[in-house]
Amino acid sequence: MTEASAAAPATATDEAIAEVEQQVSMLFSRVRLVWKEAAQQIHPDLQPAAYKLLSTIVRLGTTNAHVLAETFEMDKSVVSRQVRALEELGLVETRADERDGRVRVLVATELAIERVSRVREANQQRLRDVLAGYPEAELRSFSELLRRIAEA
Repeated sequence: MTEASAAAPATATDEAIAEVEQQVSMLFSRVRLVWKEAAQQIHPDLQPAAYKLLSTIVRLGTTNAHVLAETFEMDKSVVSRQVRALEELGLVETRADERDGRVRVLVATELAIERVSRVREANQQRLRDVLAGYPEAELRSFSELLRRIAEA
């Protein structure tokens, strides 16, 4: 008897979970493409990883490299290189923290805020277009499922 034939037959739940895994994989591929396109819309030389950092800096208002490294589980040297690139492109400034002048914080420039806002609005509209016809209860349930998957 082979290993495959000795395994228990897949249940309908197993098959449904496999379909979810496949669709999550497809979603991740699509998200990577969206990040790449978004980065190009911000600046032709911007890398997708730098876009993720920049959009987070814009959302938070101010932050530091340590927080970004923890948030994205990235090596600090990678974050430092990406932040340096963002500074060189005029998208981020490093300033002294208002509460503790010894600490350096990252702040998005007005140019970055404007461009990231434009990209976000377009992405949100695309999502609205896809989800608009679904009942609110289904959307909330879907959101809850995504939260659970993200926390797993």
